[in-house]
Amino acid sequence: MARSAAPVTRRRRGRAWTGPTARAILGVDGSDGSDGSDGARHARLPPSLPDLACARHPRAPRAGRRVRRRGLRRRRARVRVNPLLAATAAPPIPAAGRWKAAYDGRRGPLIDLAQAVPGVPPPDALLERLAAAARDPASAAYGPIAGDPALRAALAADVSALYGAAVRPEDVAITSGCNEAFAVSVLALAGRGDAVILPTPWYFNHKMTLDMLGVEAVPLPAGADDGFVPSPAAARALIGPNTRAIVLVSPNNPTGATYPPDVLSAFLALARETGIALVLDETYRDFLPAGRVRPHGLFAEDGWRDALVHLYSFSKSYAVPGHRLGAAVADPALLAEVAKVLDCVTICPPRAPQAAVAWAVEGTRGWRAATRAAVDRRAALFARAVAASPGWSVSAIGAYFAYVRHPFGGTAEAAAARLCAEGGVLALPGSFFGPGQEDYLRFAFPNVRDDEVAGLAERLTAVGRVP
Repeated sequence: MARSAAPVTRRRRGRAWTGPTARAILGVDGSDGSDGSDGARHARLPPSLPDLACARHPRAPRAGRRVRRRGLRRRRARVRVNPLLAATAAPPIPAAGRWKAAYDGRRGPLIDLAQAVPGVPPPDALLERLAAAARDPASAAYGPIAGDPALRAALAADVSALYGAAVRPEDVAITSGCNEAFAVSVLALAGRGDAVILPTPWYFNHKMTLDMLGVEAVPLPAGADDGFVPSPAAARALIGPNTRAIVLVSPNNPTGATYPPDVLSAFLALARETGIALVLDETYRDFLPAGRVRPHGLFAEDGWRDALVHLYSFSKSYAVPGHRLGAAVADPALLAEVAKVLDCVTICPPRAPQAAVAWAVEGTRGWRAATRAAVDRRAALFARAVAASPGWSVSAIGAYFAYVRHPFGGTAEAAAARLCAEGGVLALPGSFFGPGQEDYLRFAFPNVRDDEVAGLAERLTAVGRVP
C-alpha cells in the first residue's frame, strides 16, 4: 500500500504554510504519480509565486485559511509618499469650508467671502462662443504646447497696449490657469535646495508649490506699517548663493495692496543686478483702483526679458475660472524650458476656451470695464461696513480683497471660526498666508451682492460684542 502524501510545508518568515493548496501549486500533490514525499516536504516556492501561495484552495482546511489571511495582513504596506508632498500644507479653502456646518442661520443666509471667485457669469456673447468652440471637433484635438497662436497674439497685443510696450506672441505661453503658470515657471527657474524670496503674507498656493518642489521659501516681511508693500532693500539682504527668484503679487492676494510702479521697477533692477528672476503675478491687474490705468512700466524697460516673468489669469477678468486659462510672459528662451514641463503635465491648454477668449480679449472690453467698476464699488461698500463695526479695521484693500484686523485675541483660525459660527460670515484666517498673521482675516468680496456687503456691519458688530 502506498504511503499517504507527506504534508508539504512552505516556510516563510519563520511560519509554515501547509495544506492541499501548497501541494497543488508545487506540483507535489501526487497527481503526477509521486507520493509527494522526500524533498517536497519542505519545498520552496519560486520568488514569483508568493502571491499564488496565498490564494484559497477550495479544499483548503480552515486553519490554512486563517494562516493565509494573517499572511496577507503581514504583506500589506502603504505606498510610500514623496516626503516633500506629505509635508506640504493641505488646500485651505476646503478646510475653511467645514466651518459652515457650525452656523445655525441665526443672522440670515451665510455670506461666503472666503474664495476669490467672480460675482457674475461671463457675458452672453462669450458663453455663446464657448459653446460653439466646444462643438467644433478641432477643439477635441491636441493643440500647441504653449497655446493656440490666436490667443497668444491677442494677449501679446493686450499687454502691449496696457503697459505701453512691444510684447510679441513668442513672449507668451498659455497655461491651464495661473497656478500652473507659476508652478511651471518655478520648475524652469529653481530646483531642490534652491531658494525663492516670498513676501509675507504670501499666497498659499505659491508657498505650497515651493514646498512640494523642495525649494526654500524665504520670507520677506511686508507689514501694515508699510501698507503691506515689500521693500527692495530688505529683499537684497535676503539674496544668497541659492536664491533663484523673487515672487511678487500685485494687486496682492491676500492683502489687496497694489505695489507702486517705482517699487516694482526697483525689484526688477535688483533681479537683473543679482542674476535672479522677478516673478510678478498680476492675476488681478484688471481690477486696479479707480484712476490707475497702467500697473507699471516694466515691459518698456530695456532688457526686461533678462529677468521678468509676468504671470496672468483669465479666470477673474473674463469670469471663466472653471475653464482654466492663464499665461506666462517671459523671454522665449525661458518659455522653451517651461514648454518641457507643460508637455509633461497638460500637453496643451484647453482648446475651446482658448478659441473663445481670443475673441473676448477685444470683444468684452466694455463688459470688463463695467465689472471692474462694480468691484471698485463693492470695495468702497466693504470699507464703509468695516469702519462702522467697532473693533474691526481695514489694514489694506484693493482689487478682490480686504485684509482686516479682527477684535479677538487668540489665533486667526479661532477668529474665523467664531465669525462663521456666530455671524454667518466665512473669511480666511491670516495664518493661512504665512507667519505673523494671527491678527488678520482675509475677505474676498466680489462674489456677493452690494446689499450683502452693506449688511456686514451689523454682523461684524454683533459678533464683536459677544464675550
